[in-house]
Amino acid sequence: MTSERGTATVDLRQMRYFVAVAEERHFGRAAERLHMAQPPLSQQIKQLETTLGTRLFERTTRRVDLTDAGQLMLERARQILADVDALAHDVKEVGDGAAGVLRVGFVGSATYRVMPALVQLTRRELPGVRLHVMGEMLTPQIEQGLLENRLDAAVLRPPVQSSELLLDTLEGDSLVVALPAHHRLAAGGDPVSLAELAGEEFVGYPQGSAVATITSEACRAAGFRPRVVQEATETSTLLAFVGAGMGLALVPDGARRAAASPVTYRELLGAPTVGLAVAWKRDSRSALIPPFRALVHRVVDEVRHGPATPTPTPEAQSDATPAEVTPPGHSVPIPTAPTRTNPAPQERP
Repeated sequence: MTSERGTATVDLRQMRYFVAVAEERHFGRAAERLHMAQPPLSQQIKQLETTLGTRLFERTTRRVDLTDAGQLMLERARQILADVDALAHDVKEVGDGAAGVLRVGFVGSATYRVMPALVQLTRRELPGVRLHVMGEMLTPQIEQGLLENRLDAAVLRPPVQSSELLLDTLEGDSLVVALPAHHRLAAGGDPVSLAELAGEEFVGYPQGSAVATITSEACRAAGFRPRVVQEATETSTLLAFVGAGMGLALVPDGARRAAASPVTYRELLGAPTVGLAVAWKRDSRSALIPPFRALVHRVVDEVRHGPATPTPTPEAQSDATPAEVTPPGHSVPIPTAPTRTNPAPQERP
């Protein structure tokens, strides 16, 4: 690790020592955790501080506290060490025979409908590919992960802000209203108009997320501003708040599978739609992106409309035998996804 001035070099061993002391707030406990004696650990930390030209810890007789510089060092060191560990893991997997490793992020309701089906399909049709999946993310988090090369691809809600990302548009989700089971509107069967929700308390995703933006715009068009009393990053947490009676929420239709809480869903009249897209970095050279995109298109289409069951031709009916059916787990050719790649849209004013 080299500083911006290009003079300070920190090796990974010192970085791990530093993180242990920073997390334990005690040199003795950190030394035990690292299976080493305390004096050499203290010496390594002093050497690290000398190399960086700043104090990382405030030492007292009873405890060790981080300085502001130490806090920054801890945040960056954790990320660097996580990346190094992930690199070592991925390289070993490829060396052990995996065709490749793809780190994939999933947004909101896609975690509950698209992700499980996609993982199953990938295991069946791309058996040499290992998917490392991260769900329940917001689009801004996913975008940052892609830009920092912590994710290779993602299923997210447009728009994104960076022109460094490319998007392949999928079929979006209609928003539905999630209601506490005892809510006055929970018993009806017909679609609810947004105007009926005026004056209600809402729980929602954080401002800046795609669903929060669309919810706000739709409510304004219906003549009111949603009164958000609580925000939650994870869809499961959001719906738990709804089930607890804290308020109602507008969520993508796919979120229905997320709730174990007593939540009732009603469709909306003229329901707004929230988009869905596969995203990846413009300069990515991964050969896994095209087949991954193709699989996502297949999964999303099946989630929306059910699996395709084409009628076989008379010739196919007469010639087919059990031996000709592709067995589970067998790799079959994956078609390239339709070319619908667009540069990321510009940020909304």
